[in-house]
Amino acid sequence: MKILALESSAKAASVALCDDGFLLAQSYQNTGLTHSATLMKMAENLLKNTNTKITDLSLIAVAAGPGSFTGVRIGVAAAIGLAWGADLEICGVSTLEAMAHHVVEENVLICPVMDARRSQVYNALFVRESGAIRRLCEDRALSVAELMEDVKSRGVNCVLVGDGARLCYDAFTKAGVPCSLPHPVLLFQSAWGVAQAALYGRKVSPLELRPSYLRLSQAERERLERLASEQDESV
Repeated sequence: MKILALESSAKAASVALCDDGFLLAQSYQNTGLTHSATLMKMAENLLKNTNTKITDLSLIAVAAGPGSFTGVRIGVAAAIGLAWGADLEICGVSTLEAMAHHVVEENVLICPVMDARRSQVYNALFVRESGAIRRLCEDRALSVAELMEDVKSRGVNCVLVGDGARLCYDAFTKAGVPCSLPHPVLLFQSAWGVAQAALYGRKVSPLELRPSYLRLSQAERERLERLASEQDESV
């Protein structure tokens, strides 16, 4: 199965081309440039440089969240456009599950974390067994302290991965919770991880794909707060 995968859920953006799980090519950029200006160009260049036509693909995969609201929307929209135009199925995968594939060790707790702002992180927990990733809990938004207590209660060394990994590493280490970080090349989100997760994910038509934000955007929260304030004033 030849998969074109897109990752734009955080500051870094990447595009990967994989064939039955084997990485053929990957383009990665972590410069802070707007994903709307870079992601599709990266995909077009990667396909061109590998002499791959969109019709050669079996599937489009994308990190569908959680993550940056703008980044997730850009990635999902790009994936839908590519899949729709080529009449391909699409697979939206959890950003956190995609990162779990970066950790190859078994008998450790795999702990992907993304900085969710507002004193929270996005997280899910996984283990690798006989080479396969197994999920231990659903994607969630929680505080670093809450995550640390959960990890501590499981009594297993954990590997932290993601753009929130260093933040958690400092807190965990200070509290005496055993943890480690992967090689810097594997620390952040990647389209390769998205492609790996898509091998086992649910394939849908482009119109069925929905992003997963886990919580309301800042604009939506402010709108609800404003409406609540207006209602209080009218009472």
